[in-house]
Amino acid sequence: MNPVVHFEMPYEDKNRMAKFYNDAFGWQTQMLGDDMGNYVVVHTTETDEQNMVKRPGAINGGFFKKMPEHTAPTVVIAVEDIQAAMQKVEAGGGVVIGGSKPGQPDDIPGVGLYIAFEDTEGNRIALLQPKRM
Repeated sequence: MNPVVHFEMPYEDKNRMAKFYNDAFGWQTQMLGDDMGNYVVVHTTETDEQNMVKRPGAINGGFFKKMPEHTAPTVVIAVEDIQAAMQKVEAGGGVVIGGSKPGQPDDIPGVGLYIAFEDTEGNRIALLQPKRM
């Protein structure tokens, strides 16, 4: 079974978003720079030395700059083989969107391979082949 391991949501103002989630829920944020698309990593639960969640079933997430083509939250599913998973998505009627290049996974430094797809209902989902798998 391939678990949901991460969530992503868009932001318009990353400082306002960070303050809101910290004040409302105690989430901790890590602001990444231009080289990482100004992504904001969010810890919603306690993590260990390897930045992995301590409590089974809990997940962390992140926020990305809102784009016209991507305005809704995304769940991220961990897979052992991203190429095989992409083939299964397409065989099942989904559409692989891609990362920064259409149809090609992005290699996120220290994290793994990542690619977005649309399911048969038009929902944007992502696949992640973590470096640890």
